[in-house]
Amino acid sequence: MAIQNFVDLLEEARRQAEPQRLLFVMVRAELPDHPSEAQRARFEAGEGGVLTPVLCVDKTPDELTGMAPLVEEACATGVDWDIAFVGALDDPGREADVEPQLQRMVESLKMGNIDRFLAFDRQGEVVSFQ
Repeated sequence: MAIQNFVDLLEEARRQAEPQRLLFVMVRAELPDHPSEAQRARFEAGEGGVLTPVLCVDKTPDELTGMAPLVEEACATGVDWDIAFVGALDDPGREADVEPQLQRMVESLKMGNIDRFLAFDRQGEVVSFQ
């Protein structure tokens, strides 16, 4: 199944033989330190910039009905974000096992390694990077 939106992701996660835990890292698009004029212009046009992780959370697919509850929960923190990256793992049943996975995901995103994760905007639509 091709995942085209957040609801597709939830449905696919629920279909897996093993219970899943979804790992979310919310990032904010920002200008890099000391941007050039070209970088600044691209960023102001809604392109380019750097993705800075600002929030992390893990959820089971059954804890979510769609993107709106996740957005609402994230907004309650007061931290602004633009894109949610999502990874999944078989639910270990012990929350202590999830934290190292989230940290690896954050580090991977900081290094620019985004290909292994799905990315969604705040409306739950898949974001693709070129």
